[in-house]
Amino acid sequence: MAESPAPSPSVDQQALDESVTFTSELIRIDTTNSGDGACQERPAAEYVAERLADIGLEPVLLERTPGRTNVVARIEGTDPSADALLVHGHLDVVPAEAADWTVHPFSGEVRDGVVWGRGAVDMKNMDAMILAVVRGWARAGVRPRRDIVIAYTADEEASAADGSGFLADRHADLFEGCTEGISESGAFTFHAGDGLSLYPIAAGERGTGWLKLTAHGRAGHGSKVNRDNAVTRLAAAVTRIGEYTWPVRLTPTVRAGLTEIAALHGLTVDVDAPGFDVDELLGKLGPAAALIAPTVRNSSNPTQLDAGYKVNVIPGHATAVIDGRVVPGGEDEFHTTMDLLTGPGVDWEFVHREVPLTAPVDSPTFAKLRAAVELFDPGAHAVPYSMSGGSDAKQFSRLGITGYGFSPLKLPVGFDYQALFHGVDERVPVDALHYGVRVLDHYLRSA
Repeated sequence: MAESPAPSPSVDQQALDESVTFTSELIRIDTTNSGDGACQERPAAEYVAERLADIGLEPVLLERTPGRTNVVARIEGTDPSADALLVHGHLDVVPAEAADWTVHPFSGEVRDGVVWGRGAVDMKNMDAMILAVVRGWARAGVRPRRDIVIAYTADEEASAADGSGFLADRHADLFEGCTEGISESGAFTFHAGDGLSLYPIAAGERGTGWLKLTAHGRAGHGSKVNRDNAVTRLAAAVTRIGEYTWPVRLTPTVRAGLTEIAALHGLTVDVDAPGFDVDELLGKLGPAAALIAPTVRNSSNPTQLDAGYKVNVIPGHATAVIDGRVVPGGEDEFHTTMDLLTGPGVDWEFVHREVPLTAPVDSPTFAKLRAAVELFDPGAHAVPYSMSGGSDAKQFSRLGITGYGFSPLKLPVGFDYQALFHGVDERVPVDALHYGVRVLDHYLRSA
C-alpha cells in the first residue's frame, strides 16, 4: 500500500473551505460570454484581485474594452535564477438556460457535497483553487521555488481578444521569465472501466479554424427552375464537409497517450508498424478511447446556416459556419481539403484561427505533474492526451510559454466530467476541490 503524502503546512482547513466558498461565490457572479462583446468580467476580476491583495500581492487589473477585465499578479520564488511558471484561468463562462437545469446555473448552491452552477468545471473551480492555495501559502509563510505568475483572463469563451490575446500583445512584460504554464482541462479522474482510473494531463491542443462559407448563385423566383441556386450549392458543400472522413495524423502527444493507455489495457502497440489501424486499436480501449479518438484527425463540423429572406425568393447567396479543428502538423492538409470540399461557386475564409499546440511529455515538468496527481491518488495512472478543443494557452504560446492542461480533480465513478463542459447541470464535488487544492499546492511549491 502506498504511503500517504506528508501534510502540507499551507493546506489547512481554511484552504479547503475557501476552495468551495470561492467556487460558489464566483459562480454567482454572472460572467456569461455569448460572443457578442456584452460580457462583463470586471466584478469577478475585482473579486479575485481583492483576495490576492488581502495577502500582500499587488494584482494589476487590465482592460482592452471597458468591463472586460483581466487580473495579473506575481509571487516571487526563492530561486531567482529559475524560470517563472504561469498559472492561469479564465473568468468568463458560456451561456446557460436556467429552465434546463436542476439547480439555477448562477446559484452556486452547495448541495449534498456538490457545488452547482455554470463554471463549476469550466473553470471557476480552478480559479478558486488557485486563490485557496496562494492564500494558504501566505498564512503558512510558504514561498514557491520559482516565480509564479497568476493570470485571470477575460474572453476565453470567445476570441480571447479582450483576454489572453490582449495580455500577450500589450502586456508581455508581466510574463517575463515565464517558460511554462498550467491551466484547464487536464488531471481529472477518468474512469476507464474494470477499476482503472486515469488522469489525462493535456500536453497539446488541436488548433481552431472557424470558417465562413459563402455560396453564390442567381437570385430568382421560387417557382422557376434554377440550376444556379446558392442554397443548393451551399447545402452540397456543407454535406461534403460534414461527411468527410479526415485521414489519421498522429502527433507525438497522441502517440504517447495511445501507447500508455494501450499498455494499461494489456496491449503492446507499435504505432509506426505497417498496417497499424488506430481505429481498430481504439475499439479495444473501451471508455478510454474517448480521450484519444477526437484528436487523431482534423475535423470539420457545420454548425450554422443562413440563407434567404422569403419562401418564394431564391437568394443570390447563402452562408454557413464550420467549426474546424486542426491537429499539430495538419494545417496545410486542412486548407487544401477545404478548397476541394467547398467546390465551385463557394468561397470560404477563416473567421477565427488559433494555432495547434504540442508540449513535450518526456519533460521534467510533465514528470512532476504526473507525480503530483498519482501521489494523492495511489493506484491511478496519469497519462498524456491532447485537447480536442483549446484554451488560453494558445495565446500565451506567442510569448514562448509551453502550456499544459492541469486542473486536478478526483471524481467518483459515474461522474462524467467531459459531458459537463458547456453542458447542463454543471457541478463539481466538494471532495474533488479538496483534492485539487492538495495537488496544486504540492506541485506549485516544488515546480
